[in-house]
Amino acid sequence: MNYNNQPKPDDRSDNAEKLQKMISDTEQNIHKAEESLQFTDSDTQRQQIEAKNDRRRESIQSFKSEIQDEINQ
Repeated sequence: MNYNNQPKPDDRSDNAEKLQKMISDTEQNIHKAEESLQFTDSDTQRQQIEAKNDRRRESIQSFKSEIQDEINQ
């Protein structure tokens, strides 16, 4: 058997689009989580949801920085 193990070429042409989609999806997740807070009675669960949304907001900032890096390349 002859194997041709060639690495895939590094195609970054659509990275900005993918990052924008990730931002949109993350914003939707934040919105859904905030809606779920209405139905949460547990303070612990409420704190967990809020902490996760904080991390999501940090991720969005990172995604935006990556988009800027892609544009500048």
